[in-house]
Amino acid sequence: MTSSPAPESAPESVAVPEIEVQYPDEQLAARMGIEIVSWEADRVVGTMPVTGNRQPFGLLHGGANGVLAETLGSTAAAMHGWPERLPVGLELNCTHHRSALDGKVTGVCTPLSVGRTIGTFEIVITDEQDRRVCTAKLTCVYRSRPPGSGS
Repeated sequence: MTSSPAPESAPESVAVPEIEVQYPDEQLAARMGIEIVSWEADRVVGTMPVTGNRQPFGLLHGGANGVLAETLGSTAAAMHGWPERLPVGLELNCTHHRSALDGKVTGVCTPLSVGRTIGTFEIVITDEQDRRVCTAKLTCVYRSRPPGSGS
């Protein structure tokens, strides 16, 4: 069995560099090739290659859409709560509209509602022809960070 080089950090740390990444060589999003390419509090954009993230019939795996959606939604949630509050995923819903066969998919995450304890985000994933592949909704609960818990 061969292994690829360990990623240096989680893609999320690009947008929220203050987060102390635990187990940097075990980050799922990095292993899947997810890159966060644009980040603002009201819009987080990331890409993911189809290659390496396929199901047995050659299509982009639906679970890969879920990982991209959760990565972007959690990053957006962190941007709204950090450093006082730590977001934790509560529910992820994905509707798969069509298959992606090659190239990259792009996810755009926007907040639907962000309160003191709950944040809900919509993630629209499209292929290189700008066709909607998946619509996802992530709800995070915000937890208070214990005093002295890192950055």
